[in-house]
Amino acid sequence: MPAKWRDELESGLVITYGLDDCLFVFTEPRFKVVAEKVVAQGFESPESRDWSRYFLGKAETIELDKQGRILISQNLRSQFGLNGEVIVVGLYDRIEIWDPKKHQAMTERITAEPSAIAERWRDMMQGVK
Repeated sequence: MPAKWRDELESGLVITYGLDDCLFVFTEPRFKVVAEKVVAQGFESPESRDWSRYFLGKAETIELDKQGRILISQNLRSQFGLNGEVIVVGLYDRIEIWDPKKHQAMTERITAEPSAIAERWRDMMQGVK
């Protein structure tokens, strides 16, 4: 993990299946907030049970080693095709870990239409001063 993130990440991390074919890494406090929302859905509907299994059932607690590295289990690596080099993307509330080819394909898909990016940005920024 990049050095600039390590202080915040030393309190403990949780890694789990993410969306869009990548892994999500959360700090333990942030994971707890997200997990509580998943649990609040209940387990009565098949969709809620499936999402709990996908997101919570695959979660693993991990720690940074002295060099700021994490060990991703074979189960998680194989599920997302992580067999060597990875792309680590820091987002506001999580880190995503990607196979480089999948990350490139996602980036190309998003950037294929610059006007769509501009519209999304405009919509998001309305009312922001």
